[in-house]
Amino acid sequence: MEMKLTIRRVPTVVSNYQDDADKPRAGCGRNCLGDCCLPVSKLPLYAFKANPAKPSQEDAASTKSLVNILLTEWEERMARGLFRYDVTACETKVIPGNLGFVAQLNEGRHLKKRPTEFRVDRVLQPFDPAKFNFTKVGQEEVLFQFENGGDDSYFLNNAPITAADRAPNVVAINVSPIEYGHVLLIPRVLDRLPQRIDPESFLLALQMAAEAASPYFRLGYNSLGAFATINHLHFQAYYLSVPFPVEKAATHKIPLSEDTMKSGVTVSKLINYPVRGLVFEGGNTLNDLATVVSSACIWLQDNNVPYNVLISDCGKRIFLFPQCYAEKQALGEVSQELLDTQVNPAVWEISGHIVLKRKNDYEEASETSAWKLLAEVSLSEERFEEVRAYIFTAAGLVQADDDEEASEGEEATYSPVPVAPMPVAEGCLVLQ
Repeated sequence: MEMKLTIRRVPTVVSNYQDDADKPRAGCGRNCLGDCCLPVSKLPLYAFKANPAKPSQEDAASTKSLVNILLTEWEERMARGLFRYDVTACETKVIPGNLGFVAQLNEGRHLKKRPTEFRVDRVLQPFDPAKFNFTKVGQEEVLFQFENGGDDSYFLNNAPITAADRAPNVVAINVSPIEYGHVLLIPRVLDRLPQRIDPESFLLALQMAAEAASPYFRLGYNSLGAFATINHLHFQAYYLSVPFPVEKAATHKIPLSEDTMKSGVTVSKLINYPVRGLVFEGGNTLNDLATVVSSACIWLQDNNVPYNVLISDCGKRIFLFPQCYAEKQALGEVSQELLDTQVNPAVWEISGHIVLKRKNDYEEASETSAWKLLAEVSLSEERFEEVRAYIFTAAGLVQADDDEEASEGEEATYSPVPVAPMPVAEGCLVLQ
């Protein structure tokens, strides 16, 4: 008999229709994202520029920028009472220390829900239409379609679903937001894709980050087994106007062969950070970067290694974290002290924005406690290096022979996130 590894956790409610997902329906009648309603509907449309150049100051100041439109639409949904709580009222602070971990007290995010059993030993699982998925979301939770506009970016307040022969990409609110502007990017929603990265969907996520043209708007991805709870392909994104700790962390660049360097993609290893990870940057085009990173992700998911991805710096910097916390939790290898915090270390937590559910944990949060939690997420050095070698092969990366590996305590390069005035009226929610 096959042994299953499972954990019990409170599922995150991302849609107001999630609790109704298992109820039988005779017809729809609620303007959803399914085949019954979406193909004949009209929704706002944001068309992005297919090959964005480096954003200029004029682009950043544009009143029609993606970030401004997204946050305006998000605030309108807040005014309509579509969120489960007011995230702008949640206490948030930067924890003193070298990395500046960001802690948030969000006592309402896990209330009124019973723990559910999740299987954590299968990164790839087939799509199950009987379970909640984003086709069951009501259209009032959708901000806009997000489609390729060719050479131009533009926004339409009301547009038919873009192509009859292609499922639309949509951006919807997360009704249990972690931060201001928290949304979900759902590629080809009607195709009912399971939670697994492919080159096309990953390129779409990079294009959203590039179009946003803001270092404070990041996208994240969680695989199954790495705290994704909905097996329907989606990325998360939100706006936070402080650097994430991982963006400030030291890195060691891994020398690559000349043939490998033709794509323009560089790879570094995080140094002196609690979670071991790789940093992919550059690329002659967004597609070059998307191809390399998605190849790495595909190897991880095909080989049952849970992982998280942070898309940073307007899509030019990608952090990839293979992780093992849920596996350790299922095997009883995580201390009760850490389990009692009820923190689920997914992409945002790993990147240094830690959502705490208990006031005492928030008040006593320190760099030491954050490091202790995140260190449990990381692969061992030996396992990480083994996985890295496989990732390089899968992504067509060849390490140069003359590399002298940096130890985890060795001096390395620091690449802080750029700081620039942004055109967003809403300020950072963090208490300095």
